[in-house]
Amino acid sequence: MIEHALIFAAGRGERMQPLTDTTPKPLLVAGGKLLVVWHLEKLAHAGVREVVINTSHLAEQFPAALGDGSRWGLRIHYSYEGPRPLETGGGMLNALPLLGADQAFIAVNGDIWTDFDFSTLPQNPPGLAHLIMVDNPPQHPHGDFVLRDGQLHDEASPRLTFAGIGVYRPELLAAHAPGTFSIAPILCEAIRASKISGAHHRGEWNDIGTPQRLAELNARLAGRTQ
Repeated sequence: MIEHALIFAAGRGERMQPLTDTTPKPLLVAGGKLLVVWHLEKLAHAGVREVVINTSHLAEQFPAALGDGSRWGLRIHYSYEGPRPLETGGGMLNALPLLGADQAFIAVNGDIWTDFDFSTLPQNPPGLAHLIMVDNPPQHPHGDFVLRDGQLHDEASPRLTFAGIGVYRPELLAAHAPGTFSIAPILCEAIRASKISGAHHRGEWNDIGTPQRLAELNARLAGRTQ
């Protein structure tokens, strides 16, 4: 059972302006709940007990809205990155001391909505990470990586899109110094070395990148049992 998870929540959400001028994107409401609460509920259901939320933009709003996590049976830690986000790689490295430096952990983007079951993730990925892939959405038609026989490949086609959900080993970032950097080139290098596995999620998945997509998600969730 994976007991630690990281929720990426430090970005400014510029494409979501003006909504994100006053509210961090993971704290926007979809289907009557904060986007981040959908994740917290699903992570708790999967057996996660410790959640790290990295913060920067309007960071003070997260503990005010979520507290210590006890209402979901979780313990939430906040990894503040300063006034400027450290990006995905720097944010993950900065959060490692809170995630348990010797064990695999889940990481999920705070600005997605999905019905993915986190309990299906492997506790011990065979390589450096295990990434969940989805069908290419209209805004990202060319995808990211090829998934073949449970392994990710950096090839031309047929590509799927990285869902922003994965299990990572701390060793993925072992050679990197603290600072501001993206995890994308690190993943690409590991994929070319055949060190990243993957799986295809065929259920619901939404990248909440614009106010229109948030409104569309709200419309789909309207009337559903909460």
